[in-house]
Amino acid sequence: MKDEKRFQIFAHIVLIILSLLAILPMILMVMSSFTDNDVLIAEGYKFIPSKFSAYAYEYIFNTGNSVIRAYGVSVVLTTVGTALSLAITTMLAYAISIKDLPGRKWITFAIVFSMLFNGGLVPTYMVYTNIFNLKNTFLALLLPGLLMNAFNIMLMKSYFVSSIPGEILDAAYIDGASETMTFFKIVIPLSKPIMATVALFAGIGYWNDWMNGYIYITKRTELYSVQNLLNRMMQNIQFLSQSSSNVQNANSGLSAIPLASVRMAMATVGILPIIVMYPFVQKYFVKGITLGGVKG
Repeated sequence: MKDEKRFQIFAHIVLIILSLLAILPMILMVMSSFTDNDVLIAEGYKFIPSKFSAYAYEYIFNTGNSVIRAYGVSVVLTTVGTALSLAITTMLAYAISIKDLPGRKWITFAIVFSMLFNGGLVPTYMVYTNIFNLKNTFLALLLPGLLMNAFNIMLMKSYFVSSIPGEILDAAYIDGASETMTFFKIVIPLSKPIMATVALFAGIGYWNDWMNGYIYITKRTELYSVQNLLNRMMQNIQFLSQSSSNVQNANSGLSAIPLASVRMAMATVGILPIIVMYPFVQKYFVKGITLGGVKG
C-alpha cells in the first residue's frame, strides 16, 4: 500500500508539472497580448506586466478587416464541416468493423494506405480547381478537410470492435432490427465518447485550417476564415516593417502598430474558441481516446 501511495503521489506531481507546462504558456500569451507594446519590447514577456494595454485588440478589430465576419465564416465552416465529417467517418468506420462485410480487408487497406501516401499538393490543387472548380468558393474550405481522416476512421473502428459487445448487435438482429436501425438505435447511443473525440479532432482541424484558404481563396476575401484573416494581417505588418526604409513616413506609421503585442493578440483570438469548448467535451474525449486505442 505504501508503494502504491508513493507512486500515486509521484504520478500526481508529474501530471501537475506537465499540466503547468501546457497552461503557463497560454497564460503568458494572453497576458502578453494585454501588455503595452513598448513595455513588452523593453521588459520582455511577463505574467504580470508593469503596464496593461488593450491597444493590440483595438488594432485587430479596427483596422478595416472584418474579424467578426471572419469569425462567422470560421463558425459556419467548423460546424458544417465537423457534422459532415463525423457522419461520414462514423458510417465508414462502422461498415469496416463488421467482420462479414464483403471487401472489408480491401477497404481497410485503402484507408490505411492513404495514411502513408497521398497525391501531394500540386495534383490536389489541379483536381479541386480544374475539375471541381472550387477555387474562390466556400466549398474550397470545406471539401478538402471533409474527405475524411484515416486516423479518425481507424480510431472509431477500433472503438466499435472493442467497446460495443457483439452480443447486443446479434440480439438486435434476432429481434428483426435492420442494419440501419441497429446503427442508429444501438451503435450511435453507445458511441458518444468516440464521436465526441472525433468531432473535437475534426472541429479543431477546421478551425485552425488556414492552408485551404491560403491556396484556394485568392479573390473573394470575404470568405477568409479567422485564421486566414489573421495570417494576412500578420503578413501586412511584416511587409510594412521590412519596407519601412523605402516608404515615406513609414516609421511614424509603424510606431502606431503594436508589432510585438499584436502577435500575441492574434494567437489569443485564434485559439480562444477551442479553449472555451474543450472543457465541455474533455470527459468524452479522454474516454474515447482510451477505449478507441485498445486494439485495432
